[in-house]
Amino acid sequence: MKPIHNVQPQTILPSQLTRPAGTAQSHESFANLFLEGFSRVNEMQQHADRAVEQLQTGGDVNPSEVLIAVQKADVEFKLMMQVRNKMLQAYQEIKDIRI
Repeated sequence: MKPIHNVQPQTILPSQLTRPAGTAQSHESFANLFLEGFSRVNEMQQHADRAVEQLQTGGDVNPSEVLIAVQKADVEFKLMMQVRNKMLQAYQEIKDIRI
């Protein structure tokens, strides 16, 4: 068994930290991931709105494709809401931790 040395956290350099095999290093911030997700949901909802508008105005669009676009936008929005709810729940749990 190796002895445990008294190492202070500030002495560990980021280059000394290792990642598990098979994971790629990403320089994206946590906030950027959420912003990309929100913009993707927004794009899908706008696409679905345009498809519905074309269907209502008699445009050359397949009704089944419109339904699929609307359903995809709905599923993406519900997923985004669930992620938001889980993040708020985690925040509340962290906030309630007594020190």
